[in-house]
Amino acid sequence: MDNDSCKYYGDIINMPRRISNTHTPMNILNRAAQFAPFSALPGHHDAVKETERITETFNSLDEEEKERINYILQSILYNINAVHKIYVKYFIKDDKKSGGRFVKVYGSIKKIDTYNRFLIVNDIKINIDNIVDISILEY
Repeated sequence: MDNDSCKYYGDIINMPRRISNTHTPMNILNRAAQFAPFSALPGHHDAVKETERITETFNSLDEEEKERINYILQSILYNINAVHKIYVKYFIKDDKKSGGRFVKVYGSIKKIDTYNRFLIVNDIKINIDNIVDISILEY
């Protein structure tokens, strides 16, 4: 021991630990819980992370782009067995904040439902109204 600790705590440093006659000793698990990390603002970290997350905005397509997408969808619909691989870029709206994100999918088309306005590519259901780009890659 150094001289400073003896100077200040020398009178109590070698005393036996006091054990209470009224209270039972705390078990090790509860004792360790006293020193666990404490969050004064629960959920604050998650809220900050959510604010940092960037979303993109979806600008509606002009008539020419809509016609091009519609033409390609019609071509796929009429040649569904001949089209082997397509590319689709579509928008997914974010559940928590305004905007969303664009997703690109390459794969085979499973189904086109013109009544409910969706198509299925690689088992992913895509709303036709959210498509921003589509092309046939392989016949």
